Amino acid sequence: MKEKILINARIIDPSQNIDEKGSLIIDENGKVKKIGKNIKKNDASSSAEIIDINNKILIPGIVDMKAFVGEPGFEYKENFRTLSQAALSGGVTSIVTMPDTNPIIDNVSMVDFIIRRGRDKASVNLFPCASLTKQMQGKLMTEFGLLSARGIIGFTDVKKTVQNTETMARIMNYASDLGVLIMQHAEDYELSKNGCINEGEISNRLGLEGISSVAEKIIIERDLTLLSEYPCRYHINQISSRHSLEVIKKNKDNKKAFSVGVSINNLSLNENDIGDFKTFLKISPPLRLEDDRKALVEGVKSGLIDVIVSDHRPEDEESKRLPFAQAAVGAIGIETLLPLALEMYHNESLSLNKIIETLTINPSKILNINKGTLVQGSDADICIFDLNEPWVVKADPLMSKSKNTAIEGRKLQGRILMTFLNGELVFSQK
Repeated sequence: MKEKILINARIIDPSQNIDEKGSLIIDENGKVKKIGKNIKKNDASSSAEIIDINNKILIPGIVDMKAFVGEPGFEYKENFRTLSQAALSGGVTSIVTMPDTNPIIDNVSMVDFIIRRGRDKASVNLFPCASLTKQMQGKLMTEFGLLSARGIIGFTDVKKTVQNTETMARIMNYASDLGVLIMQHAEDYELSKNGCINEGEISNRLGLEGISSVAEKIIIERDLTLLSEYPCRYHINQISSRHSLEVIKKNKDNKKAFSVGVSINNLSLNENDIGDFKTFLKISPPLRLEDDRKALVEGVKSGLIDVIVSDHRPEDEESKRLPFAQAAVGAIGIETLLPLALEMYHNESLSLNKIIETLTINPSKILNINKGTLVQGSDADICIFDLNEPWVVKADPLMSKSKNTAIEGRKLQGRILMTFLNGELVFSQK
């Protein structure tokens, strides 16, 4: 590979506290050779390719901690190739994939298959999860040690929660001994069964079963209580309510070590956006009140929430064009993750550095992977974007195989221009 130098860039890398105009040199092996404001053209080799960024923003490639890939079993919704295309067009270079495929990823043979297939078909960095329990039934834990040794990054039952407290205690105890990452979906089944949107005025008006925020809060309280006894690597996949934040703040103030994620959907939408049964906005956890959305943004700002995820969930149109109660749960979002997050910068809710931190170095630290940074010697996974370019989200041009975006027609400000993976240009905005 030919050496490259990217010049005239505003470089933002929270892992190194860098926010300055400068250049970045990519060596022949696709690694970051030099970075910063003091880098000149003659620091690169005479044969280096010069790429002028024209004062646009250069950041580490985004690390998305929660996305669904349809292989195996749901290739008609998404596959490794289409997921890769969608991710790279959104500046995402590393993806944590979910195990709720068909068959479910809960054994060594399935792990070997998914890693081999991903290596052959995907063009992004894949970090697969296995299920927390066998067949995601919440009863018998999977073989954490064996599966981790084969390349599993963490364990989650995705949209399901381990309901039995004794089982969860055993899981956390075992995870504590092995040092593996547990990723919990926080939702009490008895308080949420048959529910499909936030419990309140909107659910009553639409005649739909609601899901109380207490269902989320009660599981978080339970698990964080268990964490005192079994201090494992524990991550709350996504929260949706200001009441959950109160519990999280109390426990973080008590120096308890755990991490928290939030979906970009819950940061940018509320239950009013559902309107008259817009099924593309049926997601889990559900969209809640505007007060909840504002509290979540404040939670990111204060550091109570560590990461923002796309919760990319492709669903075919037939699964969404149903009565709201029967419609599938989920929305795509991996290629609009950064532009939608930038709304919070433009409306002065969050700093640009905070947004980038939650999308790059923070998830990398939680996952214990060497991504989300442009430190010298790291892989040159890079996202370059225009902070101010306006555009309108249209479903058809999106790269995902499914088109179930929750934000079609939304006007955004900020667009990905280029994505580099291991130093190679893999996406360029035409």
